[in-house]
Amino acid sequence: MNRANERYKERISNLKTEEMVLNMGPQHPSTHGVLRLELITDGEIVVDVIPHIGYLHRCFEKHCESLSYPQIIPYTDRMDYMASMNNNHAFVMGVEHMLGIDNDIPKRVEYIRVLVCELNRIASHLIAIGTYGIDIGAFTPFLWCFRDREYIMNMLEWASGARMLYNYIWVGGLFYDLPVGFEERCTEFVEYFRPKMVELNELLTNNRIFIDRTANVGVLPLDVAINYGCSGPVLRGSGIKYDLRRVDNYSVYPEIDFEIPCGTGQMGKVGDCWDRYKVRVDEVEQSLRIIEQCLERLKKELKRGPDFDPRAKLPRKCTPKAQDFYVRAENPKGELGFYFIADGRTEIPFRVKSRGPSFNNLSVLPEISRGVMIADIVAILGSIDIVLGEVDR
Repeated sequence: MNRANERYKERISNLKTEEMVLNMGPQHPSTHGVLRLELITDGEIVVDVIPHIGYLHRCFEKHCESLSYPQIIPYTDRMDYMASMNNNHAFVMGVEHMLGIDNDIPKRVEYIRVLVCELNRIASHLIAIGTYGIDIGAFTPFLWCFRDREYIMNMLEWASGARMLYNYIWVGGLFYDLPVGFEERCTEFVEYFRPKMVELNELLTNNRIFIDRTANVGVLPLDVAINYGCSGPVLRGSGIKYDLRRVDNYSVYPEIDFEIPCGTGQMGKVGDCWDRYKVRVDEVEQSLRIIEQCLERLKKELKRGPDFDPRAKLPRKCTPKAQDFYVRAENPKGELGFYFIADGRTEIPFRVKSRGPSFNNLSVLPEISRGVMIADIVAILGSIDIVLGEVDR
């Protein structure tokens, strides 16, 4: 980091006569959070981009040094707060593995976890799609996405009691079973939402103006994406089918049929802004497929019963054996990982290192922004879909 700072200082001190430093943020409406982008420009052309982070430092890893494993779960909610269920799931899977109870989790619990995580994935992608539309100048898709996201927020609130920071997935189980009638309401949502995605594609995805603003812009070659550690839709937008739900086969995903969308260069070059956007649109459809399969299993084979206790496997003490362990999961924005160091003596981890996908995805921004127009920076940053609570963890 110090070497990077020195390089940036040297770059700015050696500005050419025709170059100018332009600050975008940290309160710019297009930066999707408190992010400052320092642009070195030559007229309207961007010569270099220097991201400055740290305005939203959450001290997550420091908190973990003084909290027990169950007490940390609510803090994972606040990293990618657009996908709190997915954060809970990744963290809990790691603790369960260290405790040796990962194979003892009831099937109904696992299917409920996947169900709520995929609902949250759709909600996160709707934020990405809607705000991306408004970044480009399309206001109506933004309103449509937030309208439909409300249905998901209401259902997750019904299940957990919270609209955004859920703390629903616990070590060994769940906070509570699904409410009576949840499966039927969820089925109604899927039937309602599918035609809405068709309308959204007609309005935004295939819109000529939107395509002109995003196709062939911010092209991210596959080798660059891999070298920078990109993951999620940013990586798959560059043309590779790499999804941890398939690669690692965690939870009950091996039992579920779904496809992995990736960029094809349909409107421009493989790895451009339109491809990254389209991957998220296609993933919404795949999440709907996963939700339908989870609902079918929960209704037919894994029905609720009076004897089912979602907290039955909760350990009395979360004290794993002394070990180092890394767990990862496919979040809406990419690979979320937790590296644990357990001392084997207490419920408090010695160290928890978080690997947030937004941090790595954001780091590639300077690489794909050189030589573009200033207005294209907005399109490129929006296509990466970052959340600063995860970058400044």
